[in-house]
Amino acid sequence: MSAIDELLERRRAGLDRLTPAEAHAAVERGALLVDTRPESYRAAEGAIPGAVVVERNVLEWRLDPTSPDRIPEADSADRHIIVFCNEGYASSLAAAALRELGLSRATDLVGGFRAWAAAGLPVEPAAREGAHPA
Repeated sequence: MSAIDELLERRRAGLDRLTPAEAHAAVERGALLVDTRPESYRAAEGAIPGAVVVERNVLEWRLDPTSPDRIPEADSADRHIIVFCNEGYASSLAAAALRELGLSRATDLVGGFRAWAAAGLPVEPAAREGAHPA
């Protein structure tokens, strides 16, 4: 097993990862859904309606409720936050980092955006038809 696979396995062990259906239900109950994908991926593949876009490179600053750079939705360390990337790998590492900041209910979406779309859940169409992510 590669070093990154071992790290991913350790980080996921501390998360209550959600399937697309579970995540959809959690959002309906008030969970914050956070899209960490780069703009090129959102433009090429679409977006989940209602998801807040916070790209990975600034995630911790925007979701830390004690940060002066936080987004308004990051109002509590107890907020249920579900992060997602394209396929559910980077989002696991991101959710683990949020847990380390004290966000005890941070988790990620199993399979990422692609699993959500494949499950037939709501998706806004791609901005650029036929575009490919960078």
